Amino acid sequence: MAASFLQVENLTKSYGDRMLFRDVTFGIYEGDKVGIIAKNGTGKSTLLSIIAGKEAPDSGNIIFHNGLRVGYLEQTPSFASGTTVMEACLDGDSDMCHAISIYEEALASGDEKRINEAVHLMDSTSAWEYEDRVKQMLSQLDIHDMTARIDTMSGGQAKRVALARVILGNPELIILDEPTNHLDIKTIEWLENYLTRSRSTLLMVTHDRYFLDRVTNHIIELDREQMFAYDGNYEYYLRRRQERIEAMTAELAKVKNTLRKEQEWMRRQPQARAGKAKYRIDAFYDLKKRSQVNLREDNVELDVKSSYIGSKIFEATGINKRYGDKVILNDFSYTFARYERLGIIGHNGVGKSTFIKMLQGIVPQDSGEWNVGETVRFGYYSQEGISFDENKRVIDAITEIAEDIVVNDGVRYTPMQFLTRFLFTPADQQKYIHTLSGGEKARLHLAAVLMRSPNFLILDEPTNDLDIVTLGLLEEYLSQFKGCLIVISHDRFFLDSIVDHIFVLEGDGEVRDFPGNYSDYRAWLDERQKEQEPTKESKPKESPRPKRERDNNKMTFKERREFEELTADIDTLNAEKASLDALFNSGDQIDDIVAKSSRYEEIKSLLDEKEMRWLELSEKS
Repeated sequence: MAASFLQVENLTKSYGDRMLFRDVTFGIYEGDKVGIIAKNGTGKSTLLSIIAGKEAPDSGNIIFHNGLRVGYLEQTPSFASGTTVMEACLDGDSDMCHAISIYEEALASGDEKRINEAVHLMDSTSAWEYEDRVKQMLSQLDIHDMTARIDTMSGGQAKRVALARVILGNPELIILDEPTNHLDIKTIEWLENYLTRSRSTLLMVTHDRYFLDRVTNHIIELDREQMFAYDGNYEYYLRRRQERIEAMTAELAKVKNTLRKEQEWMRRQPQARAGKAKYRIDAFYDLKKRSQVNLREDNVELDVKSSYIGSKIFEATGINKRYGDKVILNDFSYTFARYERLGIIGHNGVGKSTFIKMLQGIVPQDSGEWNVGETVRFGYYSQEGISFDENKRVIDAITEIAEDIVVNDGVRYTPMQFLTRFLFTPADQQKYIHTLSGGEKARLHLAAVLMRSPNFLILDEPTNDLDIVTLGLLEEYLSQFKGCLIVISHDRFFLDSIVDHIFVLEGDGEVRDFPGNYSDYRAWLDERQKEQEPTKESKPKESPRPKRERDNNKMTFKERREFEELTADIDTLNAEKASLDALFNSGDQIDDIVAKSSRYEEIKSLLDEKEMRWLELSEKS
């Protein structure tokens, strides 16, 4: 039976008179990979923050397995000013970094007692080979400058450093709050593969549906202050949730029908009520309470139609843009068609946002021309978020844009009415913008964009702070949108749902136009890589020995013998390393600690060398 890593018992949290969740109880066991799903504002991030010890609950208990190592990635990681990449990952105040320092000093001193103590400290903090692991992990996350200051990095780069720091802590339980936000698709797919293969137990909040479907094996849903658990991935959750709602709807109808009969019974002979069966009276009030459950789904109403758009949209002719040595676009030309739906992907920092800002005239190109049609009315949802004064109230910010909102060929709304359609109650509309959650700011941003009835929507990372329900509604709206669309997004499900073709910004100013959605592009890329593999390994065509070309990826007899010897050597070295680990961790006095420590380092070096060669040979058939 799997070990219990975490037990959450009767957890309750509210802010003022706003209840987030009540009496939430669940357990997480070794090997579980749990995703939390809920609408914005229902307490997902707050729940993670409470579990991570960053906030206090109103009531309830959180019980971790004794000695459990926990890693926590916040939605917006923070670093001390001036911190470098390596300093952030080593985290100078951490037990691990402290252990490395003590161990190096002890080895230099030659004092066997100090070395013995340092070895135990290194082992207890999992500090062996830590610096090498840091460099390897950062390289996998495409961070190569270890001396770079994090406060000069983009949000995506800082998020990758924070992610590396969490993983490098070798946690047994990983807690992730929106881990895919601000990451490019390449990094998201790397993280998805890592978490799928990892033995670590996982608790996370994410709106990335492909990520949820491929990584998780349990789903927790927060809904109407309650918690519902599902044993399966996201696809399984969708089916079971619909069944639950249908069952609850049928049960509510049955309760209301029974309540009508019981109300009639309660009304009869009021003078004799004291003599009525107490259990039946209690049952009546229980029924009445159960009948008041509200199953109505409050969702954003995205039904704003686009204004008329002509046949001429925009033409790009010979566009060039660079920042110093970094080329964003190189002689780019393109004619955008009416009702076209374009997705833009590429690594962080390749120039995706710059591309769409040039189109709108926000950023000037170095040379070339954008020729935009006269009927085009842009609606721009920017990655930077709302440009409102955050010290204004929600209603005042929208009223400043327009006191009379006219959409859908003459339908008029007041700012208060329009905001209600985006789930801002009259009370919410009086809030100051700086007090809003990320999801509320995203909805306000969306309202400000759509209230102008644009016919050309440009959405730069619109999925970052929207919950799954609102994302689904936005996808449905965009699928019926009678206008043009450009979307920059790392959300593969979102791209698959709404775009017809993709611009892949490959770097150095190169733009590949791919006909299809993201999954089509990924399948094509995988197939292309498979086709190129034998080409890379084969000799030039003029070689007179084609037979060797076909066989050069097979092991020779000598290599086969070497592979078998490596396998045996690695097993022997791992056994010796495990024996030394156990000795160092035993707490016993160790004779000849200097020699054993030296041998331990030698084993690690040998293992690195032999495992690398083993991997090279294992790729041959």
